[in-house]
Amino acid sequence: MKTILVIPARYNSTRLPGKPLLPIAGKPMIQRVYECARLAGFDNIIVATDDERISEVCESFAADVCMTSSSHETGSDRLAEVAALRHFDDEDIVVNLQGDEPLTPAVNLHQVAENLANNSEAMIATLSTPITSAEEYADKNIVKVVTDNAGMAMYFSRASIPYQRDPELSISEFASRHIGIYAYRAKYLRNFVKMESCQLEQLEKLEQLRAMWYGTRIHVAEAAEVPGGGVDTAEDLAAVEKVFQKREAAFI
Repeated sequence: MKTILVIPARYNSTRLPGKPLLPIAGKPMIQRVYECARLAGFDNIIVATDDERISEVCESFAADVCMTSSSHETGSDRLAEVAALRHFDDEDIVVNLQGDEPLTPAVNLHQVAENLANNSEAMIATLSTPITSAEEYADKNIVKVVTDNAGMAMYFSRASIPYQRDPELSISEFASRHIGIYAYRAKYLRNFVKMESCQLEQLEKLEQLRAMWYGTRIHVAEAAEVPGGGVDTAEDLAAVEKVFQKREAAFI
């Protein structure tokens, strides 16, 4: 069994076209994400893209690039193609680090891979962080997850789950924010591409609900470290830029 980290990087983005190539403190974002993966110590890191411009930039810093189809609707679809093209073994663990998450802590990457390896009944592992404010709990842009006592996901939703009917009980004990980092078994990725989308996935726009619809077990653990923000908007990009500038200034 090997653990392989794959970074899906798509050029087209509604809010930030060419997002993987946008500069962050003097380096393109995709390089910052790749260096984040390198800090985690993974020997096998693959950038999966559908764009030659991204491929050329990645090759300039000696990244392993796998060209994939431009028709994929989800990141899991792209990972499945990489698994097929690179002939991953069924039990290989594939960690997905999004190409717009340059502040992902290395410890979280290790954690999600180890959690999947240690839970044989799960095909997917992911992470969460506690929700401690009413604003976060009510925010429809924040995905929540509820788990059972074995740490397996019961449901993911943009709605406020679990519903707090009794005001005397604290939501922070049960409400968790889903962190979009995943580890998959390669054999699951092969099966995922054969699964038709379900109505719950279409309603919530959450592909993990497709997995659960077909009975896939998803292990969820509290993240070892709260991750920094991803990059979806120009404001996010500016905030991440400041983090890297501060980091690099500390070494001067």
